[in-house]
Amino acid sequence: MWPTRPGETVGALRAVVLIALGTALMALSAKVNLPLPYVPMTLQTLVVLMIGAAYGWRLGSATMIAYLAEGAMGLPVFAGPVGGIAPLVGPTAGYLYGFVLAAFVTGWLAERGWDRNVVLLFGAMALAHVVIFITGFSWLAYVIGLGSTKAWAVGVAPFIAASVVKNALGAALMPAARRIVDRRG
Repeated sequence: MWPTRPGETVGALRAVVLIALGTALMALSAKVNLPLPYVPMTLQTLVVLMIGAAYGWRLGSATMIAYLAEGAMGLPVFAGPVGGIAPLVGPTAGYLYGFVLAAFVTGWLAERGWDRNVVLLFGAMALAHVVIFITGFSWLAYVIGLGSTKAWAVGVAPFIAASVVKNALGAALMPAARRIVDRRG
C-alpha cells in the first residue's frame, strides 16, 4: 500500500513502518471480539487477509510473525487482551499460527493479480480462511485433544458465516484502497 516508483527497492524503513502499522491493526482488531468457548470471534482474520493482499506474501507473513512475537514477549496484542506464551500454546494457537500462512496465501495470490478483481480476491481470501480453519481445527482436535467433532463445532462452524462476510468486505475494500493509492502515486 506504500507506493514505490518502478525500480525502487523496498527499504528497511518502509518495511519497519508497514510492519508496525500492521501489528497495531492486528492488536486493535483483536480487541473487537465476541467471546465464545475456546476461541473468540474477532476482526483479526479480516485484517490478516487485507495485510496479505496489501503487503504481499513476504511482508505480510513477516508482519504476522512480528505480531506473534509481540504477543510472545507479553504485549497484550491478542484477544482478551492478553499477551504471553499461553495464547500460543492454548486453544487459539492454531488460528494464530494460521495467520502467518493466511497472509502468505493471500499475499502470494495478490502478487499474481488476484487483488485487482473483486471475485478473485474474494477467492484468495476464502482460500486463506480455509488455511486458518485447517490450522485452528487441527490444533483444537489433535493438540488440545477435543476430537474432530467438537473441534468442528466450536472452532469452525460458528465462524463460517462471519468469514464469508469478512471475505466480501475485504474483497470490496482492497480494490478501492488500491485506486486511492494509485491516484496518489
